[in-house]
Amino acid sequence: MEEREAIARMKRGDISGLEALVRRYQVQAVRAAYLIVRDRETAEDIVQSAFLRAYQRIGQFDAERPFGPWFLRSVVNDAIKAAARRQRQVPLEAGSGREEASLVDLLADPNPGPADLVEAAETRQAVLAALDRLPPAQRAAIVLRYYLGLSEAKMADELACPPGTVKWRLHAARKRLRALLHPLWSRTPEPKC
Repeated sequence: MEEREAIARMKRGDISGLEALVRRYQVQAVRAAYLIVRDRETAEDIVQSAFLRAYQRIGQFDAERPFGPWFLRSVVNDAIKAAARRQRQVPLEAGSGREEASLVDLLADPNPGPADLVEAAETRQAVLAALDRLPPAQRAAIVLRYYLGLSEAKMADELACPPGTVKWRLHAARKRLRALLHPLWSRTPEPKC
């Protein structure tokens, strides 16, 4: 079903329109939210709430505009708020309880060897740990730019902030990530036998 048809059905109260949009955007939305909040259950809750809100407010949606960016902006904004709330909370237990991201996102080789898998896992852990140390707004900027592939101009539109703010957030996030990941990248490779 085409996106416009799905939206038209939703506006008529037909749940099949929502089902079509869920099939189309759920995976991407959950991944985007997860990269910001770093908790799978929270990410899924955020996306579920965003779909429900979209269904309830579909009458306000301009059908001439694409649904995806509008919906993903809502998800990212909710994820930023949730991440900010979580940063203010003090954890009660030592373990983080967080699930890991997929290796597919980080590996270029479709048939990696054991050493490549270990290296990729170490890199993944370092990148995720570095992302965790970014403020939520900077983390969201990285997700929008490098995961969702939005241009800086589109990011400014979606986040409803000036382009200069987007550029600053990206610059600050990249600078912080470089500093945090420098030890990983400056390691000299071990000789292979």
